[in-house]
Amino acid sequence: MLERCSKMGPNSKALKQKLSQDTEREFGGTLGAVCIPFFLPLTVLFLICVSRSPEASVLQWPPQLPSTDQLWDPLAPVILLGWIGLHTLLYFMPFGKVSEGLTLRDGTRLQYPINGFHSLCASSVLLVLLLGLGVPIGYLFELLLPLAASAIAASFLLSIYLYVRSFWAPYHALALGGNTGNPLYDFFIGRELNPRIGNFDLKYMCELRPGLIGWVVINLGMLMKEVELRGSPSLAMILVNSFQLLYVADALWNEEAVLSTMDIVHDGFGFMLVFGDLAWVPFTYSLQAAFLVGHPQALTLLKAAAIVALNGIGYYIFRKSNSQKNQFRRDPTHPSVAGLETIATAMGKRLLVSGWWGFVRHPNYLGDLLMALAWSLPCGFSHILPYFYIVYFTVLLIHREARDERQCRAKYGQAWDTYCRRVPYRIFPYIY
Repeated sequence: MLERCSKMGPNSKALKQKLSQDTEREFGGTLGAVCIPFFLPLTVLFLICVSRSPEASVLQWPPQLPSTDQLWDPLAPVILLGWIGLHTLLYFMPFGKVSEGLTLRDGTRLQYPINGFHSLCASSVLLVLLLGLGVPIGYLFELLLPLAASAIAASFLLSIYLYVRSFWAPYHALALGGNTGNPLYDFFIGRELNPRIGNFDLKYMCELRPGLIGWVVINLGMLMKEVELRGSPSLAMILVNSFQLLYVADALWNEEAVLSTMDIVHDGFGFMLVFGDLAWVPFTYSLQAAFLVGHPQALTLLKAAAIVALNGIGYYIFRKSNSQKNQFRRDPTHPSVAGLETIATAMGKRLLVSGWWGFVRHPNYLGDLLMALAWSLPCGFSHILPYFYIVYFTVLLIHREARDERQCRAKYGQAWDTYCRRVPYRIFPYIY
C-alpha cells in the first residue's frame, strides 16, 4: 500500500487529502459504526421472534431473542445463495435497455442494465411453477429466523470483501464520505462508490433485486402459511401483499430513477447499504405479513375501502412527484415540466419551486409515509409491532431529509436558501 501511495502524482495526493478531510461523519461517526452493525442484526432477529410469539409485544422484558438452534437450518443458506445466484444470472439477461449513470469525478459514466422489472416477472413465473409443483412456499414462515441469520452473515462477509478490495480501487473511485482513514467507520459507510467485477455492479444489483423482490416472496410465503392454517387468506393479508407488491413493482418498473439517488451517487457500498439491502429490507418490511399469520385480523369492507383509498392517495403523490422530478432531470423542456417555475443556481442547474416540489421539499417522502401507514392499518390497533415500519421509516426519512439539506446547501449555496424560503415545509405541509 505504501508503495502504491508513493507512486501517486500530486493531483492524486490532493484528491486523497480531500477525500480524507472533506467529509462529515454521519450516523454517529465511529460510535455509530460500532453499535449499528451489532444492534441492527439483533433488532431483526428480535422483531421476527416477536411477530411469531402469541403476545407479539415489543415491550416484553427481557426481550425475546432466538436460541442458537432456532437460527440454523441447512436449507436456509442454500435458499439464500440460490436466490442471490438467480438474480445475479438475471442481471446479465439481455432484457430491457442499458442506461448511463451520472457523470463520475473522473468524467466517465457507468452503464447499467435496466431489467429489474424483468427479474421480478421471471421470479413470479418461477414461484408459480413451484406452487404448481406443490412446493410448500408457506414453509418460509418456519425458515424466517435461519434465513435472516444467513442474510446477516452474508452481509458481514460481503462487507468485509468490499472493504478489502477497496484498497485496490483508484482514488477517484472512492466515496467522498467513506475514506476517512478510520477503518471501523469506513467499513460501515463504504469506501468504494461503485464496486464492480467486470461489468457486474455489486451495489446496483443489491439495491433493488434480491432484497426487494425477496420481500415480496416472503410476503407470499406468509400468505400461503395462512392458507395452510385457515383454508384461505384473510382480507388483511391480501391488502398487505397487494400494497407492497405494487410498491416493489413500481420501484422496479422505474428502476432507471435509482441511478440518480443518494445511495448510488453519494454513498459508498459498505455494511450500511449491504445489510440494508440483503437483511433489513426483506425481513423487517415483511413484518406485517408475518404478524398476520399468528394474529389474524378481521376487516370490514368499509375499513378495507378506506385503507385502499389511503394507499392510493399515498401512491399517487409518491409516483406523480417522482415522475415530475425525473422528467425535469431528463428533459427540462418537456411540455409536462416546461411551464414550472424554477430558481437558477450558480452551477447552471435549476431548482423546482412549483408543481409537486413547490408543495413541500420532499413530496415523495410524504407519499411514502401515507403508504406505510396503509400497510400497517390492516393489522389493527391491538399491537405496536405492525407499526414498527412506519415509526422506523419516519425516522429514516427525516434523517435522510436532513442529509439532503446539508448536501444541497453546500452544493447550491444561496440558491438553496432562496428555495427554502419559497418552499418552507420539508415533508408535512404546515407541520414540518
